[in-house]
Amino acid sequence: MSANVIGFSFVLIGIFLILGKVVRLHSKWLRDLFLPSSIIAGFIALLLGPDVLGRLAEMLVPDVSFLAGGLIPDDILSVWSTLPGLFINIVFATLFLGKTVPSIKKIWGMAGPQVVMGQTVSWGQYVVGILLALFVLTPVFGMSPLSGALIEISFVGGHGTAAGLAGTFDELGFSEGADLALGLATIGILSGVVIGIFVINWGFRKGFAKHVGGRSYFTDEERERIGESYGFEMERDVREAKAIEPLAFHLSLVAVAIALGYVIQQALIGLEALTWGSWTDVYLFPYVPLFPLAMVGGVIVQLFFDKLNIHMYIDQNLISKISGFALDVLLVSALGTLSLAVIGDNLLPFLLISIVAIIWNVFAFLYLGPRMIPEAWFERGLGDFGQATGMTATGLLLMKIADPDHQTPALEGFGYKQILFEPFVGGGLVTAASLPLIYQFGPVVFLLISLAITVFFLVFGLVHFGGLRKNKSNS
Repeated sequence: MSANVIGFSFVLIGIFLILGKVVRLHSKWLRDLFLPSSIIAGFIALLLGPDVLGRLAEMLVPDVSFLAGGLIPDDILSVWSTLPGLFINIVFATLFLGKTVPSIKKIWGMAGPQVVMGQTVSWGQYVVGILLALFVLTPVFGMSPLSGALIEISFVGGHGTAAGLAGTFDELGFSEGADLALGLATIGILSGVVIGIFVINWGFRKGFAKHVGGRSYFTDEERERIGESYGFEMERDVREAKAIEPLAFHLSLVAVAIALGYVIQQALIGLEALTWGSWTDVYLFPYVPLFPLAMVGGVIVQLFFDKLNIHMYIDQNLISKISGFALDVLLVSALGTLSLAVIGDNLLPFLLISIVAIIWNVFAFLYLGPRMIPEAWFERGLGDFGQATGMTATGLLLMKIADPDHQTPALEGFGYKQILFEPFVGGGLVTAASLPLIYQFGPVVFLLISLAITVFFLVFGLVHFGGLRKNKSNS
């Protein structure tokens, strides 16, 4: 494949991003759903590709050959199909760059209930997903047992994680899982926003949402920023490295983080081959993708800068822009190459997985939330609910609606929560390892592990933080 084709594939991504921006600007209902321009752009590319326009042309105007494969050339689609697995490494390498890593004690004091709640929801998604796979998806529809991990990968992990695991799905013989995961991630975002706003209105009528209406929900600028963002920014005093262009310097930091992740990955693969892998003939690390270890590499880089007291040279806003660019490219390329045929062939299982995931998430928020979060459970739980349906930005916008003047610790707690949440589930090490673990040890073993961890966090949250809530209500 020529360099010109690769270059032109990025040109087309830019064009589709502009189209997505224009469509979003002129579609109020899309803005109200807070869908980012990149997701809209990806769906426009999908509509103009072989699975939609190409098939329609074959049915309606079979003699028009240039429309047979849609308007996007096969060579471009081939390049796009490789991009998610590459750019997800950039997204995860930047997660902790530019953010001062606070002490565990401080994180726990501020975000302990949300950490426990988030872990309960995520591990619970494995439990309900694998149970669904064992009793319905595999015996009735003949799907791979790996389908039990789709809920956590798609709903907590989101589009980025789903696309980034495409290679792992392929290696483990469940290629259709990547397309199903992307489709489920879209269902997650839509359900998170629609159900979240409905629940806020219900909570306001019932008296749970006490801070709604502190001022108008969003200014135009805030609406645009939240709809286009995937996280939150931290203001800090930043100095520029004078001997190198700031963008090049920060890209170099991301590259170092990814390189460290690669070294760790290869070291783990080698260690496994020399020890327990050769003893048991069970291998996991060759199937674990690079991106969660790139995140570890980013933490190492940040700790190194903190240790030398030169952290002020890392501009978190610039790191955020690099991450946003990588995620935009990832989403357009992943959605543009999504196979609708796979979803159509598995439509009933797809709907069942979606329904089970939504029921679990709503149950966890409305039933477990008030029993596990001792203070401002509604506002803080909304953030966890939004993140559990596929996007950090969904959690942010729901908290913004429910608490526009930041009268609760929801936003700060949500931010601190990520430090003890994202390294493990929601696209972290556990999410990346779940597929090879199910493949090597079977779904029942992973179900028992997930159930034990879910019960642990559930009991701890109900007893410890639930007890704090009762003490506050009695005092």
